[in-house]
Amino acid sequence: MSAPALGQNCRAVLPGPLRLDGGVLLSPVEIAYETYGTLNAEGTNAILVCHALTGDQYVASNHPVTGKPGWWTRMIGPGKPIDPARDFVICSNVLGSCMGTSGPATVNPATGKPWGMSFPVITIRDMVRAQGMLLDHLGIGRLKAVVGGSMGGMQALSWAATFPDRVAAAVVIASTARHSAQNIAFHEVGRQAIMADPNWNGGDYYEGTPPAAGLAVARMAAHITYLSEAGLTEKFGRRLQAREAKSFGFDADFQVESYLRHQGLAFTDRFDANAYLYITRALDYFDLAEEHGGVLANAFRGAATRFCLVSFDTDWLYPTSESRAVVQALHAAGAAASFVELSSPFGHDAFLLDSPELNRVVAGFLGNGR
Repeated sequence: MSAPALGQNCRAVLPGPLRLDGGVLLSPVEIAYETYGTLNAEGTNAILVCHALTGDQYVASNHPVTGKPGWWTRMIGPGKPIDPARDFVICSNVLGSCMGTSGPATVNPATGKPWGMSFPVITIRDMVRAQGMLLDHLGIGRLKAVVGGSMGGMQALSWAATFPDRVAAAVVIASTARHSAQNIAFHEVGRQAIMADPNWNGGDYYEGTPPAAGLAVARMAAHITYLSEAGLTEKFGRRLQAREAKSFGFDADFQVESYLRHQGLAFTDRFDANAYLYITRALDYFDLAEEHGGVLANAFRGAATRFCLVSFDTDWLYPTSESRAVVQALHAAGAAASFVELSSPFGHDAFLLDSPELNRVVAGFLGNGR
């Protein structure tokens, strides 16, 4: 089939139904996505790129709201490890998000109004099943690779476990096979901040004022987990923000306070508060071993998929020990798996930042090295 032009934003309305893990049948299923490159005649060059919690389909093209470059232009583009001149790249907005795919901000066809909190709770596996429906729609039977960092890595693992015959290779970066109690705790703080905002109104705010203050606080709390102590100290230390002395008040005295406030406010311009609730809940429910009889290796038994796992030494959100546990399960299942821990001062966010080592690893694994 012929592919859309480079970076063209596309939308598919699929009749479904999509059976969700919670038991609900969702129909229709809207999926917003972008493609880059052209699917070859054999259909063997398709790479699915999966985004993280607050990401979207604009992986290598300018974001329509912020105007900023795509979130992974360091990895995808001419001469990059994933090159649209060679690979047909697909990136879809996940189920439950807010950039065009079915979620709480989209219209419920039964009511003609946004779903709000009546949208069914979803899981990472539900996101993957929706992506599978999209690939069926595009006529793609098997992926050259599925690639993702953070929540995108969870999707990559879930793809290999859910559709093992459809994935030749999986690249899992800065991720985990299940959310820990600490991960869940941070998300709960964010959710409570949103729901405590008087403008949240039980999730019914689409015709009024959104709960921006609560969403900003949620983003601030989460953003701390994406960084490292060494990175924060190097970038900000205890330096004051645009002043010579402490104010002895509660303004943003310190640069790090000003930075977090900016991150929180900027986030509210491009993200929906209800979507944040739904996606963090999907992350917290993620436990690949639990889905396979309590044994992680069971998720990958008999899989022909090749795996590459990458962690960063300063990532305390999904530390290296989590990646090692996945690698051990893959080896126990007889799956082909390689693993590398990279050094970076940037914590969890390192997978989004300039990392020549990461680029070399991904390019080499995919057979796209120069």
